[in-house]
Amino acid sequence: MALLVDSFGPRGYPKGFPRGSYENRPDAVSEQTVRPLDAYGALRYLRGRRDIDGDRIGVQGWSNGGMTVLVTISDHSPGIRQPTPETGFRAALAEYPGCGMDAIKGHYHSYAPLLMMIASADEEVSPKVCEAFASRAKDGGSKLESVVFEGAEHNFDDPGKAKQSNPANRHATEEAMRRAERFFKVHLSGHR
Repeated sequence: MALLVDSFGPRGYPKGFPRGSYENRPDAVSEQTVRPLDAYGALRYLRGRRDIDGDRIGVQGWSNGGMTVLVTISDHSPGIRQPTPETGFRAALAEYPGCGMDAIKGHYHSYAPLLMMIASADEEVSPKVCEAFASRAKDGGSKLESVVFEGAEHNFDDPGKAKQSNPANRHATEEAMRRAERFFKVHLSGHR
């Protein structure tokens, strides 16, 4: 089962944000303070359902949603005190996030395994900043696996012809799907 959380529509931003608008985004939909609370609200909802194994829930986000995931899985995330994989999410996946936000600068530690997939030719966020973040997070004890897809662009897994006409995007899409499935299979199974 998957639950897609809409943090934008109910707050008056049904189309999200235009490209390159990071500095102009309102606090009402902040990936650093508000949207992690939405993720933990979704976690609480899922754990309250009888048809869900509450010990096997992961979180995934793309682009700005990936930024939200980085904050959500941090041991300093808003919305959860002293998080662990038992009290929070079991695993997390962030695809082509921006990695320069204040909430993840300095010391960073993910409380659960984190897979981050970035694109080397990303025209919207800096892959170099994300590579530096990944290195710092690993040095800080995070169980973080970082994958860089050479030649792939931001939103490489967009199924439209424009993105998929780039062979690097097609390869990244296929490999990202394989890695995501394997990652969640490893980290979300066997914890009953």
